[in-house]
Amino acid sequence: MKVTWKNLLALTLLSLTAMSWANDNKLALENCHLGEIRSQVKCGKLEVPENYQQADSDKIVVNFAVLPAIDDSEYKAPLMFLAGGPGQAAVELATGLNRVFREVRKTRDIILVDQRGTGKSSPLSCEFEAVDNVYSALPDALTPQEVKDCVAQFKGDVTQYNSENAIRDFDAIRAALGHEKLNIYGGSYGTRAGLVFMRMFPESLESVVLDSVGPIEVPIGMFGQSGARSFNLLIDNCKNSESCNKAFPNLAAEFQAVKERLAKAPASIDILHPRLGTPTKLVIDDTKFTGNLRFQLYGMEGRSMVPLVIHQAFLGNYQPLVGLMARTEGEQLVYTGLLFNIVCNEDMPRLSVADKAADANNNFDGKDSQLAWDIVCPFFPEYRPSEDFYQSVTADIPTLILSGNLDPVTPPSNGEYSAKSLPNSHHIIVENASHTVAMSTCASDIIQEFLTSKTPKKLDESCLKDIPQETFMTSVNGIQ
Repeated sequence: MKVTWKNLLALTLLSLTAMSWANDNKLALENCHLGEIRSQVKCGKLEVPENYQQADSDKIVVNFAVLPAIDDSEYKAPLMFLAGGPGQAAVELATGLNRVFREVRKTRDIILVDQRGTGKSSPLSCEFEAVDNVYSALPDALTPQEVKDCVAQFKGDVTQYNSENAIRDFDAIRAALGHEKLNIYGGSYGTRAGLVFMRMFPESLESVVLDSVGPIEVPIGMFGQSGARSFNLLIDNCKNSESCNKAFPNLAAEFQAVKERLAKAPASIDILHPRLGTPTKLVIDDTKFTGNLRFQLYGMEGRSMVPLVIHQAFLGNYQPLVGLMARTEGEQLVYTGLLFNIVCNEDMPRLSVADKAADANNNFDGKDSQLAWDIVCPFFPEYRPSEDFYQSVTADIPTLILSGNLDPVTPPSNGEYSAKSLPNSHHIIVENASHTVAMSTCASDIIQEFLTSKTPKKLDESCLKDIPQETFMTSVNGIQ
């Protein structure tokens, strides 16, 4: 659940509705090429109701792609990927997913759907998002008027761009493609979507993989405690590394010193734009500093550079931080309109003042992870799911649950909620991994075995023992 604001019913009836709509000649499918995938794949569009509960609803088009099985001589139920965010567009991730799930694709189709509000499925995005200056803008620079102007750009009924309607779209695509059942992989917010899928359409699912769980029981958006836990594990791992501890013996104290300095007076530094080479102003305060560090905690490569960045910032050199920021500058991580639309309506209303205060009581970034919600949520159109939406999911479907112990947003404790409520599940905690375990470890091979066996408690997990402990860069020359 990557939070990035670059400036700062009757379920049976609904199932039948989605099925009948999908089979009513609303499907378009053609050969195409995506990203760096050399082979030809399929690109599709399906027309669906914007509001499934209104027979005369306006229609929207949901964009999707199918990466066909290399060997389709013996049919196997496909794997549908549910993207994170909320707000990632699955089709835009095709190149990387084709690589991660290469073994799966040998015998199964892989289906990627741009969730409504992302990609080419009526995206909820704002024009000003494309021109944000990640170097000169501070996180709280976004004004209420800019948020109002953003919301005014959205077309259609924004309240219909919710988690449950997204799942109705996904199941409609399953039906339109003629599949009786699917396997699904959800990563990050995609696990929340997967859990909703399990509740709404259990008969459509053969098996489920939940990687880095955002459980129904835990509201998305409070990342203070989980971020601090991840950061403190990094500090501990640096202490336990002879080279890191030698290079940065006072890392925790230096971090706090940089935060205090930037809180008192933001730094303003003339730099050369890392991509354009043009003179640029870097403006950074404590919130921007910790926010950029938080993003690095998601992956092992980013984590390896955090101690060096902190130490150099303590010495007054912010150039390594600029280098980290340049790694993701210009990337469309999530469609922020959908991100805020879902979190502001499905999660934030469940949090009390006491909940927020407890989450802010941490030694990493305090309440900074709440800043975006506080600025934006008051101006988004309001909808509320039913109370049934928030009940623990208990579907008896084979389910593999993956957690990275170092994860800054979906810690292993999140996975335990689903492990307790799902009767046919198994929870694997990978000690030396962070967010979305399958994307960077041999867990993708374990998933392949699981999709074949459907026995989550009887998998070969031995490869996970070979994942190395954290290592850290100790100089600007990259020496570890």
